[in-house]
Amino acid sequence: MSAIHDLSAIELAAAMRRRELSPVEVADHYLSRIARHDARLGAFVTVTDGLAREQAAAAEQALIDRAADPYGLPPLLGVPVPVKDLVQVAGVRCTFGSAAFADNVPAADDGVVSRLRAAGCVLLGKTNAAEFGISCYTENSVAPPARTPWDLSLSAGGSSGGAGAAVAGGLAPLGHGDDGGGSVRIPASACGLVGLKPTRGRVSGGPTRVDVSGLPTDGAIARTVRDAAALLDAIAGPMPGDPFPVAPLPAGETFVAAADRDPGRLRIGCWRSPVLADVDLHPHCRAAYDAARSLLADLGHVVEDAPGPFDPQVTASFEVVWSVLAQLAPVPAAAEALLLPITRWMRSVGARFTGVEYAGAIGAMQLAARSAAAAWAAYDVLLAPTLARPPAAVGGIRDDLNPAADFAAQKAFSPYCATYNVTGQPAIQLPLYWTELGLPIGVQLAGRHGDEPTLIAVAAQLEAAAPWAHRRPPAVW
Repeated sequence: MSAIHDLSAIELAAAMRRRELSPVEVADHYLSRIARHDARLGAFVTVTDGLAREQAAAAEQALIDRAADPYGLPPLLGVPVPVKDLVQVAGVRCTFGSAAFADNVPAADDGVVSRLRAAGCVLLGKTNAAEFGISCYTENSVAPPARTPWDLSLSAGGSSGGAGAAVAGGLAPLGHGDDGGGSVRIPASACGLVGLKPTRGRVSGGPTRVDVSGLPTDGAIARTVRDAAALLDAIAGPMPGDPFPVAPLPAGETFVAAADRDPGRLRIGCWRSPVLADVDLHPHCRAAYDAARSLLADLGHVVEDAPGPFDPQVTASFEVVWSVLAQLAPVPAAAEALLLPITRWMRSVGARFTGVEYAGAIGAMQLAARSAAAAWAAYDVLLAPTLARPPAAVGGIRDDLNPAADFAAQKAFSPYCATYNVTGQPAIQLPLYWTELGLPIGVQLAGRHGDEPTLIAVAAQLEAAAPWAHRRPPAVW
């Protein structure tokens, strides 16, 4: 058998059901790799050795108790999945990527963690995140910078950079992330992974997390499309009172099954005009986009140019909302000095806006989303670049002396991803292109609202046509 960390999450789960591997053995393997490699990768803020071994032992017992019918157990039973450190796990430190919360230990799980527990996942720990999730790099005051395993001088992206570093580095088979402006897809691109942002409302933020903007959602970071779909199966679902309900899949259907479905001949709209910043697309990113477009055509799809999503004025509305969200973090006045310069600046910007201005910005984004839906109504799937630049150097975007320039550089680096947070559409980042130096460059596909199955089906088709899972970062594999 291959090394444990060579196996996909779905392969791991199957091997444990066949009793070729034990959940305890799998957990110990990943905990050992974390101890060996994480100092270089900056993937974890907190490692939960005791909790992981306890959950692995419970999974082992469940397999023993159900030996006659192991396939009636949860599909991801025994599979290790770390949780981003913006989400609360009962009894486990949750810093929100900030020194202001370095000693914060929540008493209860957030809803998505409850779903991961119910799915039988083994929680390895809390992965590194940008402070309050506001930056497209993961460089905070509570952990070392998150680095892409493909080149340790380069950032793993953000804000879910720790999850990207963990999965790409073989420290976890799957990673939980959340995505309010690209925070799953950016690190997935920088780390050569699949990053799946579901439809707005597909994954509930309940019962305690509050969403006043409609931008963020929990998502999956994985090495394969099927693994990402399997994690979405585990975390998807509504809770009473959700503000953005979305119709569930028909009874008996799953997202992972969609990966084995022929997508048929689709009409695919392609666009590459940046939204958040007026920047030129780097040649590598243009090459990735062009290669994906050609591959989709070769697979028999109707591929054509599509209009850009919005009037550039929507950028101003997004910035209003983003800065107000930063202001909502409940930082005690005495702890403000512990915040990073970009966070303090963003919060100061957010504090300038009135309630009327914030409501107007939310309304402008809703109008823009409707406009985009009308412009793209004819397309089954959309293709766009994920990023405008290759992975950035650690510290290459961050500018503590000039936070306004820092934010401008972030927009220039990632001017595409937030589009689908505004529209609420599902989107998936795929590592279809690699530079001559071996760096991953991603592209993203988006689907119609609520239609993750078609998006997953065509993503799996692309993966089969141009497989990437055999690629391994030599420094840590």
